[in-house]
Amino acid sequence: MFPGSLTDGRGYRERVNRPAGPIAKTAIAAAIVIELIITVSLTWISVVSSGRVIRPDDVPPGSTLLVLGSLVSDGRPGDYVRGRLDTAVDVFRSGRAAHIIDSGNGSADAGDEPAVMRSYLLARGVPGDRIVDDGLGMDTAASCRRAREVFGATTLVVVTQDFHLRRAIALCRDAGVDARGVPAHCSCPVTGQIRNHLRETVFAGPRALWTMMW
Repeated sequence: MFPGSLTDGRGYRERVNRPAGPIAKTAIAAAIVIELIITVSLTWISVVSSGRVIRPDDVPPGSTLLVLGSLVSDGRPGDYVRGRLDTAVDVFRSGRAAHIIDSGNGSADAGDEPAVMRSYLLARGVPGDRIVDDGLGMDTAASCRRAREVFGATTLVVVTQDFHLRRAIALCRDAGVDARGVPAHCSCPVTGQIRNHLRETVFAGPRALWTMMW
């Protein structure tokens, strides 16, 4: 038996009981901080959006819908946007929506999301004078803020998928809008939904908290 070998009980105990080095301590501290930030952001989102996720049948008559943009390609909405638009159309046809704000990235590089969304809504019978285009809704916070500051919405119903909905409600409320939300349809791949849930938890939620604080 030689010193420090696995059969040397004294050497093994020394390695097990050795204090963590500075790199390990830093990693542990960082993990604790990250976990705390995620926990606080999720708690804030949950509290602020509590009781505000509603069914399409519970949308108050005369509501303004805020449909949040996402990926479009070749003039057609992607799965997520299509699901949001289909949900908005269903609510509009039920007579509960007075106007629909389609908010997204209006740049040519992004495919002009609001223009694609408007075309989709028009093709499904929503009158053009009931659609409001917002081409500067670059993110959820901007869409909420502009809904109030530019378009004068003081109450609205956000339409987006469930993984995104509570954060959107929280951000709109932080922007001074009395917001509720309807979960949108989504014929989306399971892997994509899992990825988006993780993104919301780890990145988007803490970013929303930062937006609210600053």
